[in-house]
Amino acid sequence: MCGYLFAPDTAGRPIEAEAAAAWLEAKADGSFLWLHFNTSNAAAERWIVQKLALPDAFHESLHAELGSTRVEQSGDWLLANLNDVLFDFAFDASHVSSMSLCAERRLMVSARAKALRSIDRLREEVRRGETFRSTADLLAHLLRDQAVVMVQIVRDSTTRVNAVEDGLLANRVGSSRARLGALRRVLVRLQRLLAPEPAALFRLLSRPPSWLSEQDVQDLRQAAEEFSAAVADSAALVERVKILQEELAALLNERTNRTLFVLTVVTVLALPFNVIGGLFGMNVGGIPFADHTSGFWIVVALVTAFTVAAGVWALGKRPQ
Repeated sequence: MCGYLFAPDTAGRPIEAEAAAAWLEAKADGSFLWLHFNTSNAAAERWIVQKLALPDAFHESLHAELGSTRVEQSGDWLLANLNDVLFDFAFDASHVSSMSLCAERRLMVSARAKALRSIDRLREEVRRGETFRSTADLLAHLLRDQAVVMVQIVRDSTTRVNAVEDGLLANRVGSSRARLGALRRVLVRLQRLLAPEPAALFRLLSRPPSWLSEQDVQDLRQAAEEFSAAVADSAALVERVKILQEELAALLNERTNRTLFVLTVVTVLALPFNVIGGLFGMNVGGIPFADHTSGFWIVVALVTAFTVAAGVWALGKRPQ
């Protein structure tokens, strides 16, 4: 998709594929190269195999299914399989994809099948002329961009959660339950996929590759800390969503109980009418008050008395 040639602390210069291959063969010192590929194009993988001598683990990662983040060392190469949200991320749990990355002192190669936010942010910053000291500095910047994307997702999620919470406090339920459930699924999926990244990077930095300078190690550690803080904020938001779901479930249970209570009261109040009406409606001999001049009013009085008694009993059972 793109390639940039960097000199230390100098803005990246766009470079074509063949020129990049020639630069790699020349083994020039003091500069480094970033190549970014779209693996949905079959020609990209063929070019990588033919022109670049990369570890086998990198080629295997290009066909790996979406899984937890991993960062490891293979000889002098730094290998990473990073997860990120799609460029058109819309709070859907399926809008997550992976990116394979391979880096050493002179070269960083990244490859993805779908447009991802973090890597596109990095490309845009390179286009604007931002300078980088080394491939490790470029990688650290990518991790910081991941943290920025994660922070933005947490902020947008917090705004949605605040709206749901305000509606809950106002006793408005609506579709809040479905919205909270979908939001929680997205955040939990992001945590499961992204949370291992800082830990994996910290493990690697405890025994870094020899080509990493002390400043590079410090930059990568700082980027990992920022990303770890963003993941922690996401975990705190998940707990808040969980509490809101419990409050919402309690509110719905209370409404259900009130509805059942109303139905119970109506049933109890109608019971005397049904029982007494059924008894006096039987066409058999010996029905009380059949020949009494005030029999109808006596029955009405009995029904009313029983209904009042049933109402007092039912209202006495009203839930608090």
